[in-house]
Amino acid sequence: MRLAIIAVGHKMPGWIQEGFNEYTRRMPPELRVELTELKPDDRGSGKTVEKAKALEGERILAAVPDGATLIALDERGRSVTTQGLSVMLSEWMRDGTAPAFVIGGADGLSEAVKERANKLISLSVMTLPHALARVLLAEQLYRAWSILAKHPYHRE
Repeated sequence: MRLAIIAVGHKMPGWIQEGFNEYTRRMPPELRVELTELKPDDRGSGKTVEKAKALEGERILAAVPDGATLIALDERGRSVTTQGLSVMLSEWMRDGTAPAFVIGGADGLSEAVKERANKLISLSVMTLPHALARVLLAEQLYRAWSILAKHPYHRE
C-alpha cells in the first residue's frame, strides 16, 4: 500500500529531512511512504495571500494520485488520537485504500483543497511549521503501524 504525502515546501533543512527519513525507513515494505514536494507559490508581484493559496491548491489537487483518499491536515480539522490513526490505517489496509495526506504551506490550505478532502484532520491544535508537520506525520504513521504490528515502539 502506498501512503502519499503531498507537502508544500522544498529545500528543507537537513534535520527535517533526516527526521522524515528516519521514520519512513522504519515502515515495512508493504507500506511505502512517498513524498511529493511542491514549491511554494511566489508571493511577489502584488499577489494576495488568497490568490497564492488558490494557486498552491490547484497544484496540490493536481498532485493527488488518482483514486486516492485525500486527508488534509489543518489545525482546525478533527483531532485524531494515535490509536484513531491506527484504526484508520487498518481500515485503509483492509480496504486497499490509498490515502494521500496533504500539508499546506506557510499560509495553510486553500478552501478548494479542504472542500475536496475526504477527511480534515489536525495533528495538533497548535499551529505547526509545515516542515515540522511532515516529520510529525511520518512519526505518527510509523507509530500507528507499530500499534497494529504489536511492536513495542508505542507505549500506553
